[in-house]
Amino acid sequence: MADKYETGEGERTRPDTDGAPGADRVTVTKADDATGRTEPEDEGIIAGEEDPSTPGISAAAADARAGTTGGLLKGLVREARPKQWVKNVLVLAAVFTAGQIGNPGVLLDSALAFVVFSMAASGVYFVNDAKDVESDRAHPTKCKRPIAAGLVPLPVAYAVAAVLLLGSIVVSALVSTPLAVVMFVYVAVQLGYCFGLKHQPVIDMCIVSSGFLLRAVAGGAAAQLYISQWFLLVTAFGSLFMVAGKRYAEIILAQNTGAKIRKSLEAYSASYLRFVWAISAAIVIMTYSLWAFEIREAASSIWGTVSIVPMVIAILRYAIDVDKGGAGEPEEVVLKDKILIILGAALVCCLFLAFYL
Repeated sequence: MADKYETGEGERTRPDTDGAPGADRVTVTKADDATGRTEPEDEGIIAGEEDPSTPGISAAAADARAGTTGGLLKGLVREARPKQWVKNVLVLAAVFTAGQIGNPGVLLDSALAFVVFSMAASGVYFVNDAKDVESDRAHPTKCKRPIAAGLVPLPVAYAVAAVLLLGSIVVSALVSTPLAVVMFVYVAVQLGYCFGLKHQPVIDMCIVSSGFLLRAVAGGAAAQLYISQWFLLVTAFGSLFMVAGKRYAEIILAQNTGAKIRKSLEAYSASYLRFVWAISAAIVIMTYSLWAFEIREAASSIWGTVSIVPMVIAILRYAIDVDKGGAGEPEEVVLKDKILIILGAALVCCLFLAFYL
């Protein structure tokens, strides 16, 4: 999602990331030179999710649609953030690494895991925006969100959230008990983040990372597939690496602009976040190498070991953007870097040859 910067004395918004409303965006503000007043501070979005900003709704349009069936339906769709569901494709990772990508039964279970994660993520969006409705209405841009704009009444928002959250757990229980357990943990963690954990240093980054880890676990839980412990560690610390890089970008932005940052970031320093992403990168490389060696022994294929090369180079390449404080949007970093795209394609090809050749 593109960054938005308003020029002059107004708001500067840097979306933060996965995953989760909660921790994936930070809004920094500049004080008015004449009055010293600052704009409302962003309390963030749900953990483990990308920036869930919805298409802008003008005040006039919102007033015209409020209270109408059409306005309600459009508001519900926007509030669900369907564009954010793409991250749930991560549930297929376990299927791919298990060599079951061509198994229709396994793919069906994984598709259901994708559906329940999408339901749960949308449900948390409703809870987050309903909880922060008053502060959103006082904000110059977030006041256009469906709930803050009055398109979706609070009782309806909470009712839809309850249906989505409970429905995701019920449907997952019909698929498999392990998947239901994963979904219950995911929902509990996300709600805990909304209601206070997002203000706890370190805990907030861990929760954001856990959103992606639980998606990978869900793919295996749905079809009851074996997931390598090394693969899970790669996913966990890979997520932490990106989250720390995003936080570092926010800190650098605040230092360069002299802007105010929200409470959850005040406990961090640039040097601490550099330490976190450096350690995370080292652990990712180590655990990926151990996983690659495990693949070679299990599949009797050298391609798993060969995949270490593009993986390590990709980590080092991405770290350049992190070090510059430009990794606030990982997807944009990757899409704009042709070398990273080539390395990613090479990595996937190596793993495909290792698991399916």
